[in-house]
Amino acid sequence: MEYRPLGDTGMEVSLLGLGTVKFGRNQGVNYGSAFTIPDAASARGLLDVARDLGINLLDTAPAYGKSEERLGILLKNSRADWLLSTKIGEEFQDGISTHDFTPEQTEISVRRSLTRLQTDYLDIVLIHSDGNDLEILDRLGTLQALQALKRAGLIRAVGISHKTVPGAERALAMGADVLMATLNVETTSEAQIIETAGAAGCGVLVKKALAGGRAPLDGLRYAARQPGVSSLVVGTINPIHLRENARILDSLS
Repeated sequence: MEYRPLGDTGMEVSLLGLGTVKFGRNQGVNYGSAFTIPDAASARGLLDVARDLGINLLDTAPAYGKSEERLGILLKNSRADWLLSTKIGEEFQDGISTHDFTPEQTEISVRRSLTRLQTDYLDIVLIHSDGNDLEILDRLGTLQALQALKRAGLIRAVGISHKTVPGAERALAMGADVLMATLNVETTSEAQIIETAGAAGCGVLVKKALAGGRAPLDGLRYAARQPGVSSLVVGTINPIHLRENARILDSLS
């Protein structure tokens, strides 16, 4: 597995990261077919496969249902093997998503993620934008709250999973360490800001590299080759799919 610098954070991240929404949530998700949340043995087996493939990045969020709690249990004796990326701003409970980007809730969410993930630090925490990127960044002070928690030693790198190019540009100007951007063969509008971010020393995690399953697997190669990309976060609970994704990216080298 290829490893790339996550901007100027000092972290080296695997080119393929594992998204874990399916570890904890199967309601209100935009996937082509229904799925069952894996039991503990299946989830542990998938993480074993990921580690054997050289994957070191796990992406989760409070919006992913029970994902954080489950990872905390599954990784209890192997925390040092992983870079953990989580988010703030969106909650999912009883089948409903809610949003709160205030600094007060940001700190509550980060401290709760620490407890759920059974760790004393988080590698990456991103704002889980609801689409109002500029309002969140300019009016609410959310990124500044994350930066304060970083200075306090609770987080190694902070940024935003943005929904708009202006939001990405503003976060970059405000000193974000990491952006989470959409990039695939169908959606290329963020390619330039990804390149700009990479050149500025900001790490870039790519979401939706397979366009929710609509793009061919070769789309992983397309996204991985774009300047500025640090890692592609692809969610799956199928070890066969995970191995195939890794094989495709391994073929780059």
